Amino acid sequence: MRYLPLTQSDRDAMLSVIGVSSIDDLFVDVPEAARLDGPVHGLPNHASELSVERHMTALARQNTVAGEVPFFLGCGAYRHHVPASVDHLIQRGEFLTAYTPYQPEIAQGTLQMLFEFQTQVARLLGTDVANASMYDGSTACWEAIGMARRITKRGKAILSSGLHPHYVSVAKTMAKYTGDVLDTTSPWLVPEMDIDRLIAAIDDDTSCVVVQYPDILGRIADLTPLADACHAKKALLIAVVTEPVALGAIRSPGEMDADIVVGEGQSLGVGLQFGGPYVGLFGCKDKYVRQMPGRLCGETVDANGKRGFVLTLSTREQHIRREKATSNICTNSGLCALAFSIHMTLLGEAGLRALAATNHAGAVAAAERLAKVPGVELVNDSFFNEFTLKLPVEARPVVRTLADRGILAGVSLGRLYPAEGDLANGLVVAVTETTTAEDVETLAAALQEILA
Repeated sequence: MRYLPLTQSDRDAMLSVIGVSSIDDLFVDVPEAARLDGPVHGLPNHASELSVERHMTALARQNTVAGEVPFFLGCGAYRHHVPASVDHLIQRGEFLTAYTPYQPEIAQGTLQMLFEFQTQVARLLGTDVANASMYDGSTACWEAIGMARRITKRGKAILSSGLHPHYVSVAKTMAKYTGDVLDTTSPWLVPEMDIDRLIAAIDDDTSCVVVQYPDILGRIADLTPLADACHAKKALLIAVVTEPVALGAIRSPGEMDADIVVGEGQSLGVGLQFGGPYVGLFGCKDKYVRQMPGRLCGETVDANGKRGFVLTLSTREQHIRREKATSNICTNSGLCALAFSIHMTLLGEAGLRALAATNHAGAVAAAERLAKVPGVELVNDSFFNEFTLKLPVEARPVVRTLADRGILAGVSLGRLYPAEGDLANGLVVAVTETTTAEDVETLAAALQEILA
């Protein structure tokens, strides 16, 4: 018997109250092309549990497993080795089943973990303070822009051409409802980031400048001159880090006087997972802490003088702050934050620096080898573990051909910027500690054969 808690008269009454004639009217904002006009293709209306399991297993076998082929994908989601102890620990019942710690007296373990996470993130980003995580990197980026608007009382944000286009897309979606003006452009296949362009664009209406570090092409620049230019106009500098392992080798944005530093924490402790769930990082200068979205866990002592942990600030909570809340994002990816924190703890500072050095050395070797392929040009003068190649032909067909051969060669810029013909030949290649010398040679040989 099907479980139908509502009768048709119940539904009609609810639709009447909200002023629509049918349930379909509730989905008018979803483009018609994106709506299903029937059951999901390939799935039966009903089946036994065993049949469903077999069917889903067969579908899963059509996927290419990242760990079984040469893998060079990056652009904001990176394949790193996650120690087995991370998964083991996050699946403990007190963590896996815990919800948000509204009652600190019975959530000390979760609060302590988040307190330690905040400390690790603040040290990594070079900021005075960090919150107890955000939903993901892209929404953390938008929240930083909103925070800059509240601080400066201005509504124009200048976005670097090197900011990930998915992050730009999220910002544009949210700006429709806030009225923020976003100054955006696409990148160019040149060795330098667009720091000079950003500095020239800052004016008295600018709330912030948003720059990715390293950027979408893998390029790295000193952000200090940009920070100075922002502060001269009383604007804020927001730095976005999509590869936190890089901060084991390069200066943190906070050290270069960035006001807000956000990022994606997926690289540490969190697998690729088909794009999520991930974990957003968010840090800022201490003087802006009350405008920061999300929650902060603090340390205190109880009535007996024993160490304890509490929620110190909950500026995001609309159930507490309501219309005064700094954000309506209701998820802080606590389990992913735990995975991040455990991985960071296992590495320690020395381990993170060693991991970063391994990533960079592997990327340098790969860039040198791939640049020797006839017709292939290395765009970058500087990079961490990700760089951009310029091919003599459009990159997307090359990537598809290599994928058919079992080589995930990287991300074609034509996929990220389909309307920008000048970027069509660009290929972004990522190398981590999971990439072997044999993987690089396999890619180089196959690339040379295809381009011949």
